[in-house]
Amino acid sequence: MLPEAASWMRRRTSAAADWPLPGLLAAKGTTRISVVLPARDEQETVGAIVGAVRADLMERAPLVDEIVVVDSRSSDRTAAVAAAAGAEVVAQDDVLPGQGRMSGKGEALWKSLAVTTGDLIVFVDADLRGFTSSYVTGLLGPLLADPGVGYVKGCYDRPLLTGGRPAEGGGGRVTELVARPLINLHWPMLAAVMQPLGGEYAGRRALLERLPFVTGYGVELGLLLDVFQEAGLDAIAQVDLGRRVHAHQSIEDLGRMSGQIMLTAWSRLQRHRRMLPLEAPATALAQFARTPGGTEVRESDIGVGERRPMAEVPEYAAARRSLLS
Repeated sequence: MLPEAASWMRRRTSAAADWPLPGLLAAKGTTRISVVLPARDEQETVGAIVGAVRADLMERAPLVDEIVVVDSRSSDRTAAVAAAAGAEVVAQDDVLPGQGRMSGKGEALWKSLAVTTGDLIVFVDADLRGFTSSYVTGLLGPLLADPGVGYVKGCYDRPLLTGGRPAEGGGGRVTELVARPLINLHWPMLAAVMQPLGGEYAGRRALLERLPFVTGYGVELGLLLDVFQEAGLDAIAQVDLGRRVHAHQSIEDLGRMSGQIMLTAWSRLQRHRRMLPLEAPATALAQFARTPGGTEVRESDIGVGERRPMAEVPEYAAARRSLLS
């Protein structure tokens, strides 16, 4: 590891327990804080997450000002469950309709900027099991304590659930097999970021609204690399949140995710002038499955869509004024 990366890790890594709630309340002042959950078909888990944030950080202590669930075309009762638990629920496609419709988690995150009022925004995946509000307080700690920090990544142990049993350290397969090698090869200054693809992170609106958002699975990697490019290594911090348990995807889904991660990295290598491309990469992924009739080829498009920085969207300023008035 580069000395600069090792130094950053020592200075910019903390634990959720390092940020007790009374200190955060004292540091909050007039800062508005939003918690955002992008959600698609998460009726089994979204209510417990919303309920914990509301009970601990809004009702018992006035730290969080709003909880917004961005429903990404759910076919189950995600929206109803989230609303019953106390969240404001917005449908992804109803936000900034003049900007058209795109798909993916990054689309929900991008559009959340237009329907929230917070100066600080905490993103939390809606499929977490065993969630505690220390996830939110931990991510907010460095932002409230240090104005030089603009973006905070959560890190944690990620067990792989197989047959109901956790295999410790077995989660995060795309991180370990794809994202970490890419980062170490091309962005070695970021090698100490422990969970570059983790879905729990927080940032300052003033920074997030200047960044493009990849709409698919590459959104976390794209944001991390763009924050590094835009604001530098010291604007990033990471907080150990303990343990993260969630549902795991099939190996085929992970293959498609990996493809989007690689395409996102490719786009940043080009945009940040870290390579001179000779041709554009292909966006078709062929995968294979054994069937009674032989081997079946399954081809999917893993192309990565992208939204321009929200600050460049004309309707955004009007939406912000309406929300804050």
